[in-house]
This record gives sequence, structure tokens and C-alpha cells, in this order.
Amino acid sequence: MSGSAPQPLRIGILGAARITERALVAPARSCGHRLVAVAARERSRAEDFAAAHGVERTHGSYAELLADPDVEVVYNPLANGLHGPWNLAALAAGKHVLTEKPSASNAAEAREVREAAMQSGTVFMEAFHYLFHPVTRRLHELLSSGELGELRHAEALVAIPAPEDGDPRWSLPLAGGALMDLGCYGLHALRMLAPWAGGAPRPVAARAGERTGAPGVDEWLDADLAFPGGATGTARCHMAYGRLEMSLRIVGSRGEATAPNFVLPQLDDRVVVRTADGERTERLGTRSSYLHQLEAFAERVRGGRPLPLGADDALETMRVIDACYAAAGLPPRPRTAL
Repeated sequence: MSGSAPQPLRIGILGAARITERALVAPARSCGHRLVAVAARERSRAEDFAAAHGVERTHGSYAELLADPDVEVVYNPLANGLHGPWNLAALAAGKHVLTEKPSASNAAEAREVREAAMQSGTVFMEAFHYLFHPVTRRLHELLSSGELGELRHAEALVAIPAPEDGDPRWSLPLAGGALMDLGCYGLHALRMLAPWAGGAPRPVAARAGERTGAPGVDEWLDADLAFPGGATGTARCHMAYGRLEMSLRIVGSRGEATAPNFVLPQLDDRVVVRTADGERTERLGTRSSYLHQLEAFAERVRGGRPLPLGADDALETMRVIDACYAAAGLPPRPRTAL
């Protein structure tokens, strides 16, 4: 007789952020995990969220949720500036952590998160969900197979229409900015090409435009990167764009491949391949990248299966973000005190 099925994760949610429904609630329902508790700045918001999404109970504060012995996994979708402090608090409480990206406000804080994760012995992962979807895996396969030849160039554009002026993504004290919210995807995707490029890329130049009325906050940022093997990269992000665009293009010596929406492949699962043999479009499936992500996270927590993401990777991403801000003449994001 086969072994029993893994126990469902017991998840606690910090805040009532809009992203939580598609990024966690829907995947948790599909996978059979428990949404044990939610806490928000206003308890009424937590109660409304719990009623709408089937969360078992509410807490009056984030600290109360972290003290709940029935919560073993903490999902952190708070404003960017609150990722670091509450990731540290959750790790100190002995919880597994799935955090929205980036893991912290700057590299110094990300280093503290990495150290805390090492000391806690629990699972820590940034929610770069795109990496678990077949679209991204296929791009990597095309490089590994040699069909595209040697990597020459990669370019990512992650852009959205502008959030409202009062949105925390426009707040410097809350570690806002286009690079933090969007550009981190492009930088991470380029970093993941290291196996085919002689190592990870480094920023060599960057340009940015500040948001009117929000000094120090980038409305857009373009970064140029160089790989050790000679390939080049560009990572562009824009948080006041005319439309949503989240494309990744990989150019090799024998051909190229483009994913029109690598960040949200459930909306567009195409990979377009162009070589000397012609052009073809592959469809990789519209199953949610968030569902793939939660499955992988649960397999790590329950079965010890390795993950491609962890606290070390989060620190390296944050170092590149800080370097891009410096190259563009903008300050690193300040850390937020609780």
C-alpha cells in the first residue's frame, strides 16, 4: 500500500493585499492547503477577507498571527518596505516563508534575511512564480538543446499602466519604484540565464525617470547588463506604461525565442521560436504559474525537494537591484522600521 498523502500546508496571510487571491488563495484551494489565519492593519479588513476567501480565523495584528502555533507557513504580500521586517519576524518565529518579491528593501536588509533563514532552518522563498511555469522552462530548454546556439543577447520588458497616485508602489519610504515592483522580474530572468552565459550578469549602465511628486521613486528604469561569456542584456521596466507588457526575448547565434508574457504565462502561453528553419509558435499551457509555484513550495516543505529559489538567490537579486539604482543615480530603497 502506498504511503499517505502529504499533509496540507497550514498557511497564515499577512495583510489583505489584492494579489493574494490569485497568488495564494486560488492555488491553495486547488492544492487542498489550509488557509488558517489572516491579519490586517484593520481587523475588519481581515474579517472581510476571511469571509470572502474561506480563511479559518483572523488575528488582530501580524505579530499575533506569527504567534499562532497552527500557522506553519507565512505568506507575505505586504508593501515592499514591509517585506524585510516581517520576513525577519516570521523566520524568528520559526515559520516557513513565501514572500512576494523583493525579499527586502535593499541588499543589506536582504543579507539579514538570508542569515535569519539559515538560522531558522525553515524554508524561505521569494515568489518569482514565473520560473516554475513551462514557458520559462522551455526557454531554458531551447538554450540547453543548442537550437538557439550560443547566447548573445537577452532583453526583458515588464510594464503596466500607472497605479493610482496614493498607491504604496509610489512611496520611497515603503521601498516603491518600477524596478522594485516590476524590474525585479526582468533582472531575475536574466540572472537565471547564467548557466548559458558563463555566469551571472552585472549592470554596466542604467537610466531612470522619477515619478512627478515622488522624488527618488523611479517611474521607469532601463538597465544594461553584461554576462561573463560576452552576451549582453537589457532589463526595462515602466510603471506608467500605456499597456501591460511582460516580454522576454532570448537571442542566440542560431536563432531566437520570445515569450510575449513570461511573467503571467497563464494569460499568454506562447513561445515564438525563429531559426534558419523558419518560425513556429509553441503553446505551453495556461495553468497558473502561481499554482506551479505553490506545488513546488509545498514539495520542499513536506518532502525536502530542492527549490531553484532561496535566501541566497534573493540576496543576489537585491544586490543587482541596488547596483542598477546606483548606476541610474538613484538611492537604494530605505529600510522600514516596524
